[in-house]
Amino acid sequence: MPLHIGISGGSVGGLFAATQLARHGHRVTLFERAPHGLEGRGAGLVIQQSVLDLLQREGLQDLGGHGVWAEQRLYLDDRGNVIGREPRRQMQVSWDGLFAAFRRRIDDADYHAGVRVQDIEEDGQQMRVRCSDGSQHRFDLLIGADGQASRVRREVDARQGADGLPRYAGYVAWRGLLAERALPPVAANQLLERMVFHFAPQRQALGYLVPGAQGEVAPGQRRYNWVWYRRLTPAALAQLMADAGREGALSLGPGQIPDVWAARLREDAARWLPPSLAAVVEADARPFMQPIHDYATPRMVHGRVILLGDAAFIARPHTAMGVAKAAADAMALGDALAGIEPAGVTAALLAYERQRLQEGRTIVAYGQRLGESMA
Repeated sequence: MPLHIGISGGSVGGLFAATQLARHGHRVTLFERAPHGLEGRGAGLVIQQSVLDLLQREGLQDLGGHGVWAEQRLYLDDRGNVIGREPRRQMQVSWDGLFAAFRRRIDDADYHAGVRVQDIEEDGQQMRVRCSDGSQHRFDLLIGADGQASRVRREVDARQGADGLPRYAGYVAWRGLLAERALPPVAANQLLERMVFHFAPQRQALGYLVPGAQGEVAPGQRRYNWVWYRRLTPAALAQLMADAGREGALSLGPGQIPDVWAARLREDAARWLPPSLAAVVEADARPFMQPIHDYATPRMVHGRVILLGDAAFIARPHTAMGVAKAAADAMALGDALAGIEPAGVTAALLAYERQRLQEGRTIVAYGQRLGESMA
């Protein structure tokens, strides 16, 4: 029997879940707190097998082959000398291209932008949901796919005496996405067509090409995605957020970094990064910032509430598994609820949890190991 399922979160995790549930006949309604489209908010990502599997299911396999290839991995020291090469062909895609493809699969009438799930209450065999616009809804199930700052997670964890808050790992990822044509020659000559890494005590940096804003993959029309992991004390992070007027936020987007902090970032890049990567940071006028957090939920299912993606497990971005994890969660949930009868919902949800809980924990632990040098 088809269910009516509410989804808190309209980013890729929520969209993945919506498409997988809709393909089995369920009705879905999404609520996304951001008032405008999310295109351009993501950066680049290395595509993983679960994402390719999801694209195959949705008939979007061409998107899985529409990326930018890196032919090798290059490792640089502080001065920009090549200290290691690894022949390894790997494809990178753009997050916004993936988002746009799945957003087009959801009717506008079922996607409520600028609306946040505010209060939830289980009422017999249904969930009662009150939203930030004052609207009230009833659903057979509610999915929390609302990311690292998940309100749904905090609501259900509070019932078990937990706060549901992610733990700050003590460092941040400064990031940027720069048009290929804007790369200075010192950067382009060393970085293009390669995935480049730099490792040093308490800092890591990497960069690679992704498609252009409209999916372009031709040389000269692509974008360069860079990431620089650096330690930042909790006090300094709080000051940065206060200076940006974003207290309580879990990230700062392009254009939200205060000028004094952006200037300091460029000065530090010139001092600490290989010259080619430092030149990329210097050329990027709109960097953004993501504090690194850890979180592993003890349960993915709470009655008729289901957690998915980053709402359930926050894996450090070193793993390149955030989007892949959400894709695998969505496929598992869709399969569990395929052809479901009312009496079988509880068992189906527990089957989903059994399938995905341990993998989520494993990915979180893997990310912590990859970030050990940042301690």
